[in-house]
Amino acid sequence: MSFLDHLEELRWHLIRSTFAILIVAIVAFVMKDFVFNTIMFAPKDPNFFTYRFLCNVSKLLHADGLCIEEIPFTFQSLAMAEQFSVHIWTSITVGFIIAFPYIIFEFWKFMSPGLYKEERKNAKLFIFISSVLFFIGVLFGYYVVTPLSVNFLGSYSISDQVERNIKIGSYIALLRSSVLASGLIFELPIIIYFLSKMGLVTPKFLKTYRKHALVLVLILAAVITPPDIISQIIVAIPILILYEISIKISKIVEKNLQKKDAGLRK
Repeated sequence: MSFLDHLEELRWHLIRSTFAILIVAIVAFVMKDFVFNTIMFAPKDPNFFTYRFLCNVSKLLHADGLCIEEIPFTFQSLAMAEQFSVHIWTSITVGFIIAFPYIIFEFWKFMSPGLYKEERKNAKLFIFISSVLFFIGVLFGYYVVTPLSVNFLGSYSISDQVERNIKIGSYIALLRSSVLASGLIFELPIIIYFLSKMGLVTPKFLKTYRKHALVLVLILAAVITPPDIISQIIVAIPILILYEISIKISKIVEKNLQKKDAGLRK
């Protein structure tokens, strides 16, 4: 295929992926009450699963410091179209998350002509693992990153004279970025797999720059979490685990490539 033919093929994969996102987004748009009252606003409730879990842990340790009785802020809408805009973008975000397996499927179909026959047989496994990692990341962002951020930032105050009235758009943006960022970060092993296949990354490279990666992970954890050491450690640990898994994956890919090279030489 020529370069323009590849672009045409890519265009149709993107169009189908966009349609999948829009279909789910329309359903999410119609289910407004469930999406917002049950899902989006849940991390603001002191009875949210994460807060209850932390409270139970603190009681087992005979310390009540992690029990949350109130998250003292209210939502407000300051712009005429703010709530409608939030509704639209939230629906699109839900559409992207739910349609992610199909998006990965379209991505695989675009790449598959350039892969070996044995690699094309692993399509189902690739889609399954990519989707599972993404959804685990989304859940991590929703149940860990978001409540930690909401509780800290929602309770933080520089003075009693400042009322805690949070723009609805600001709250949704925090939740959306936490969830999507976590979901994409959990795709690290998949990204390393493809980079290793292309020869851009090796296990030696990943091991050599492990300390640098640790610093970057801590910086990333500091960006997407409240500025307290406990929250940063909670977020950093799974990312570091993913990095170590990525090293193992890169080793496997390198060994397979070496075997194929040895077979071709024979």
